[in-house]
Amino acid sequence: MTGFKKTIFLAVCAVAISPAAASSPIDTIVSSDEDTGGSSVTASNSSSGILQCVPYARQLSGIEIYGDAHTWWKQAKGRYARGHTPRVGAVMAVRPFRNSHLGHVAMVSRVVDSRTILLSHANWSYPGKIEKNVTALDVSPDNDWSQVRIWYGPSHNLGAAHWPVAGFIYNAEPGSIPDLGSERLAQVATAPRTNSKDKRRHSDPIGDIIAGTY
Repeated sequence: MTGFKKTIFLAVCAVAISPAAASSPIDTIVSSDEDTGGSSVTASNSSSGILQCVPYARQLSGIEIYGDAHTWWKQAKGRYARGHTPRVGAVMAVRPFRNSHLGHVAMVSRVVDSRTILLSHANWSYPGKIEKNVTALDVSPDNDWSQVRIWYGPSHNLGAAHWPVAGFIYNAEPGSIPDLGSERLAQVATAPRTNSKDKRRHSDPIGDIIAGTY
């Protein structure tokens, strides 16, 4: 009987302890600071309700545009430089799509390679929350950043939707920043194809386009 009672006692202790040690996937995401696609998620300090993407993008980028996110691209015309090449500090303007009727704006915090950037934005994966340095992937057929997949915290992965992008707004005078992406893509499209055995070809031509070294 002594051994039987001891077994029951240990089983009860295990049941009592395990819930306290358990953690949900969302706890892991919110506390994560790994460079694997999603970075830190923080609550906003907004006292006027849920923090929206617009004021946060305006604060980070210094681009003084007001109004709903879907109006930013049009409002920027004649006021700020615009283009289709991601640059650090630029605001990516996402068009309305599916349940996002007002569009979305996010600041580019890092250019990783020709088809990958990191964004810092608000009110995307979690209502009113800020996400810093999360991945956005160019999935456009022409590699022109017209469609992207964006990191979605709850799934701890890139979202499945291909979000339509109007372009990038730069904190600079109109016409002061050449849109190398569009120009170089046009050059590549019209350039004669080289022999497939040519070992001198670029391993990442789109990356060279963005870097301006093609």
